[in-house]
Amino acid sequence: MLLTEEQRVAMLANGRDYARNPHFNPQPVVKLFDPLGGATWLLTDLDPDEPDIASGLCDLGMGYPELGSVRLSELEAIGTLPNRGGVGIERDFFSGRE
Repeated sequence: MLLTEEQRVAMLANGRDYARNPHFNPQPVVKLFDPLGGATWLLTDLDPDEPDIASGLCDLGMGYPELGSVRLSELEAIGTLPNRGGVGIERDFFSGRE
């Protein structure tokens, strides 16, 4: 599981606040990273209507980070790919809210 329950609650609250106020600018709640590559996600909120979609700063490690969204289920599935040896996306335990 990529998010703790506390992080999920905070990110859903941020998503609701952003839906009401598009100028809302939350701090990142969780940092996810690929231990086999350079990809990093600093996620701030979850879509309250589709909580599998997280938004934040997405950096795929190619030098072009951008604000965007990602499906958490797709990130979780990365560890099941045959060329990954069971290594998936991980949560950075030393940043964000735990």
